Amino acid sequence: MPFNLGWGELTIILVIVIVIFGAGKLPEIGSSLGKSIRGFKAEIAEANKEIEEQKPAKAEAKPADLQTDARPAAPTTSSAPPARDEAVR
Repeated sequence: MPFNLGWGELTIILVIVIVIFGAGKLPEIGSSLGKSIRGFKAEIAEANKEIEEQKPAKAEAKPADLQTDARPAAPTTSSAPPARDEAVR
């Protein structure tokens, strides 16, 4: 059971809800709760769809010069020691 609630605790909660809202309102509350959950799931699915549609568009927008297969030039090595700054002594 969620939150470690047993059947006794769930029964007490159900009785309190029935007393507060009345037995006639429970189907209406359940219906509106179900509609809101379905609406939330639909919005999440739509947002995920929009994100997936935007991913390929970003990949195609790269400049042509960045899509080359050329390898960068190898760094040159020098046997001379690095120059020292004269101001730091």
